[in-house]
Amino acid sequence: MIDVGCGTGFFSQIIKAQGAEVTALDLSSGMLEVARQKNAAEQYICADMEALPFADQTFNVVFSNLAIQWCSDLSLALTELHRVTKNGGVIVFTTLAKGSLSELSQAWARLDGYSHVNEFLSFEQISASCQPWQHQLLLQTDTLHFPDLARLLNSLKGIGATHLTAGRPGGLMTRQRLHLLESAYPTSANGLELTYQTVFGIIYRD
Repeated sequence: MIDVGCGTGFFSQIIKAQGAEVTALDLSSGMLEVARQKNAAEQYICADMEALPFADQTFNVVFSNLAIQWCSDLSLALTELHRVTKNGGVIVFTTLAKGSLSELSQAWARLDGYSHVNEFLSFEQISASCQPWQHQLLLQTDTLHFPDLARLLNSLKGIGATHLTAGRPGGLMTRQRLHLLESAYPTSANGLELTYQTVFGIIYRD
């Protein structure tokens, strides 16, 4: 099987421990090096998921957790994942849909008029990209709570959310700017909220 967008190899390591032969793929050589140090897979490939360096029908299982939302062309990425999946195999993925990180986007907009946050595809757009193949999709809403903005922003590293939208003003995240952003952030009785619209998907290759 292949773990596409493996990051530090968290899931690769778990899957390998269950007896699977794992290929770990990521666009970041640094992430792959961390995965290699964990001995998370048998093979490590630095490549773009929109141009996979594999022959057709190479893998029984293609797995991707919170990675395809960073693709510039979702349909192309899914076509590539489908291409390298063997007949009778499956593509199992999670991704983020429109509405994810909305509170953070709202806070930035209040601060400087820019969202600074990726514009995720809607569930309907993701579903449309899966239409060429037999598939199942599930949309789940989760709201996390944080005591302060620093911990909230740190949590985003776990999903690779360092991609920001074009047209934003530059500048480092200074302590003063962090304080201003926290002041602009919508609050609740449980602290600072951050919502995820997570899509769980399976595509079947007949």
